[in-house]
Amino acid sequence: MSTISIRDLGRRPSQVVDEVVRTGRPAIITRHGRPVTAMVAVDPDELEDFVLAHAPAFVRSTRAADADLRAGRVRPAEEVFADIDRG
Repeated sequence: MSTISIRDLGRRPSQVVDEVVRTGRPAIITRHGRPVTAMVAVDPDELEDFVLAHAPAFVRSTRAADADLRAGRVRPAEEVFADIDRG
C-alpha cells in the first residue's frame, strides 16, 4: 500500500491511478501528513456490491436486519405481502 499527499496526487493523478490499477494495492491519500481517504481499484463487475458495502446507510440497515433476524423479530413474507395487499 502506498501513501501519497493530496498535493502529489494533484500533480500526477494519472500515474497514481495507473499504479493502483496495475498493482491492485490501495493508495492512502494524506492531507498534512494525516490519512484522509483511500484510492482503490474497482472491478467493474463488482462495482454495485462495492458501493453498497461502503454506503453507511446500507451497512447500518443490513446490520439492523441481521440483528432482527438473530433475535427472531421476523415475519413470513406471505404475511407481509398480505398486509400490503390489504393496504
